[in-house]
Amino acid sequence: MADALLFDLDRTLVDIQSFTDYGSARREAAELVEGFGDVAVPATDWSADTVAAMSLLVACSGDPRWARVSAAIERHELAAVPSSAPMPGLHEAWARTADLPRAVVTLVPEEVARAALAWHGVDCAGVVVIGRRADQRPKPAPDGVLTACLALGVAPGRAVMIGDSLWDLEAAGAAGTAFVGVPTRAGSMPSDVIVALDLLAAVDLALDM
Repeated sequence: MADALLFDLDRTLVDIQSFTDYGSARREAAELVEGFGDVAVPATDWSADTVAAMSLLVACSGDPRWARVSAAIERHELAAVPSSAPMPGLHEAWARTADLPRAVVTLVPEEVARAALAWHGVDCAGVVVIGRRADQRPKPAPDGVLTACLALGVAPGRAVMIGDSLWDLEAAGAAGTAFVGVPTRAGSMPSDVIVALDLLAAVDLALDM
């Protein structure tokens, strides 16, 4: 059995992306930086605007302007919280894992993650939340996963991450953490990845690993 569970947030626990105006967020953020071209990122079924916004954060990671770019995007993510939707099985999955060390590792800032979970009645007391921040590379880099494991006092190899995208898969793999996929679109994960139909089933698989 895993010593800890790590959860992605967006479209794993709560769907924020579908309600965020990432088109405006991307345009506002892009005005703050110049010279950052396309960067290689994992394939995903996210919207093109979402991919562009997240890719910009990856591209300018380490640049002094990164915080301003993140803040421009964050305003739109926070605005979407009241419209966001819980993923099926959220409360049952959260209750089932209450006795296990847990962390949320996400591409949105910690404030957005905590606000979204609180909006949907999820108790995050004692839960580590690692959001995007200037001092660590965002997913698909493993930084957030490693930071979460360190905060929980768990070796990465003794944790399991649950996520919806290849960004989560690559971050977990680079950290040496096991992974269970809960994709929103069938066939979006490699055939050798353990995949569940929904969040509750993913938790059951993770608890058996």
